[in-house]
Amino acid sequence: MPAKQLQVIVVGGSLGGLFAGIVFKRLGHAVRIFERNPTPLLHDQGAGIVAGGDAQAFFSKYDRTHHAIAVPSRLRHYLDQDGNQIHREHTTQQMTSWDLLYHLLRANFDGVQSDYCEVPPPAPSDGSGRYEYGHMVHDVREGHDGKVEVEFEDRDGTKSAESVDMLIGSDGASSTLRKILLPEVKREYAGYVAWRGTVPEDEVSPAATEAFVDKFAFYHSDGVQILSYTIPGKNGSLEVGKRLVNYVWYCNYPQDSDAYNELMTDSDGHRHHTTLPVGKMRREIWDQQKAYAQKILPPQFAEIVAKTKQPFIQAITDVLSPRNSFFAGKVLLIGDAVAGFRPHTAASTSQAAFDALMLDELMRGEMDSEQWQKKTMDYATETQRRGVEMGQRSQFGHHPLSR
Repeated sequence: MPAKQLQVIVVGGSLGGLFAGIVFKRLGHAVRIFERNPTPLLHDQGAGIVAGGDAQAFFSKYDRTHHAIAVPSRLRHYLDQDGNQIHREHTTQQMTSWDLLYHLLRANFDGVQSDYCEVPPPAPSDGSGRYEYGHMVHDVREGHDGKVEVEFEDRDGTKSAESVDMLIGSDGASSTLRKILLPEVKREYAGYVAWRGTVPEDEVSPAATEAFVDKFAFYHSDGVQILSYTIPGKNGSLEVGKRLVNYVWYCNYPQDSDAYNELMTDSDGHRHHTTLPVGKMRREIWDQQKAYAQKILPPQFAEIVAKTKQPFIQAITDVLSPRNSFFAGKVLLIGDAVAGFRPHTAASTSQAAFDALMLDELMRGEMDSEQWQKKTMDYATETQRRGVEMGQRSQFGHHPLSR
């Protein structure tokens, strides 16, 4: 155990918050994760993730389940509109899924049982970890004795205030904590969305299998990009034939257009701002998009779009905080709460993992606060800039492999 056990609250219970929570727990501290979602487990949208080096490093160091996390892709290739390969690169990347990572992290943090893995036993040196859902932070301020006072509301509607040693904000690109600390920082729509979905590997044709399984496939045309790769299947299965073919299809919609407003209005008439969730897409909107896919996409991509049963939409946005440390380093922002990357970077999960790995070094005294801020802000600023460049070229410029 550490010389002094710190009381820590992490705001946000998705991957980034769990990364940070596990770091503090393994260092022997008492950690509470506040997740605003009103249910004990976050809902799986079925999203694929490229597991970058920092995410792999985090699981290698901290995952006591020792569960394999990814499907390797050993070929990156590009198709023309007829579905013919026009370029290939022999590059190995690791492809995973949000739901597998989430359940592995929950098993490590607070011992949640699932069909994804066995829960590992705690170590004597571990601190404590509590995952408190339905908790919404309303305010934060400097408290007494060098602590931070956090005002919040729990799932029963009870309002409380508690003093803690550290507060970590990992509550996403629309971070409530960042809004409290830096209300002038706004999340801005970038002018296009990502249509997302998955299809069971055993439901795709031989032609689509050849194009997508164990490969990272792309198609570009003016204002359109679609990509696909294989990810773990139900309960994190890595067995061939039981995995999922995941895709991301970028399409342009001007912010004030009728088409964009229609797109983001769900089957109940509710207008969503950043994500149209699974199960809420209007049938006529999805039918139109499937017809559009048949018209403009290579046949292999059009096939997996047509076979998707649970599509969802993410609006592509930009946000970058000018700083990530407050109250003399007692309040820190990490992951998407600092910088919301465009998905072209495939770096959102890696950023959260990197920030958490740097937190470990900070708390161990292997770097000081200024070094932590510089390393994490440099990562955020450079990757955010690169994502904007990639997205603008893809959607509003001309990609060199556009066909």
